[in-house]
Amino acid sequence: MQNELKATLNLIKEDKVVFKMALLIAVLTLVLLVSASTSPAIALSLNHYEKTCPDVESIVAKAVERATMKDKTVPAALLRMHFHDCFIRGCDASVLLYSKGNNKAEKDGPANLSLHGFYVIENTKKEVEAACPGVVSCADILAFAARDAVVLSGGPTWEVPKGRKDGRTSKASETIQLPAPTFNISQLQQSFSQRGLSMDDLVALSGGHTIGFSHCSSFQNRIRNFNATHDIDPTMPPSFAASLRNVCPIKNKAKTAGATMDPSSTAFDNTYFKLILQGKTLFSSDQALLTNPKTKGLVYKFASSKQSFEKAFVNSMIKMSSLNGGQEIRKDCRVVN
Repeated sequence: MQNELKATLNLIKEDKVVFKMALLIAVLTLVLLVSASTSPAIALSLNHYEKTCPDVESIVAKAVERATMKDKTVPAALLRMHFHDCFIRGCDASVLLYSKGNNKAEKDGPANLSLHGFYVIENTKKEVEAACPGVVSCADILAFAARDAVVLSGGPTWEVPKGRKDGRTSKASETIQLPAPTFNISQLQQSFSQRGLSMDDLVALSGGHTIGFSHCSSFQNRIRNFNATHDIDPTMPPSFAASLRNVCPIKNKAKTAGATMDPSSTAFDNTYFKLILQGKTLFSSDQALLTNPKTKGLVYKFASSKQSFEKAFVNSMIKMSSLNGGQEIRKDCRVVN
């Protein structure tokens, strides 16, 4: 009987040790997971340049404003550039790197060939370097510029979290990860969720389409040979489709041809959402927002309230722009140190 009791006690002791080890492993795993998932957000702060480069945001804002006075398409270009940067390897300014040798960079990937305005960030970086050498990342400058672009277009302002690092890797092949204008709702949801962004973020950030211009190639699929049954996307009003077909003839020799995202293409407003409800947006991915109850409800909400849209957009921009995986502060935005 005593031997059996001793054996039982030994088993309990062993179980306790195993349990403690399992608990310790579980806790360590959780710590690692939490630190891995939240470290980019923790690394950023609102006062990051308070002592090292206090005037940086003013320098960037003035540079973006000067560029916009010369070219009204600059704000939309900078906002789109920031989005395209953040969706590949996080907001690390990898989209600004130039192709070198055998490496074809992101900016030369098919999805990014229509990006423009790189000179604005490059010139602004030179001004910032003159004031605070080696302190401010290109990724932060692009994040400031995207915010300033929205403000200059009549949209909301917000405090940009700071402290991003610039990445050393940029591959054109990775731009296939960008959400395409032909995406359906499930493809959009997957693309955003892979980056920790919700359905709310998807609809709010899609509102960035309220400013800018699109080339015919991005919506050609909706106005000709849509599917086996319809030549034109049936969700598109015939008169709107006809106007786009006029802008984009079959033999479209002018690759610059296209249409503005909405009639008030330089004003950051909620017109985009009103157009979705009328079927008058350019992309399949825009109209796809009506094919899911959650996103459809948000479209109606933002169409009826500019204030609701702006609040959601700001929250989602801060969330998206906090994705960061860079390693250095680049001296020149076009090349790694």
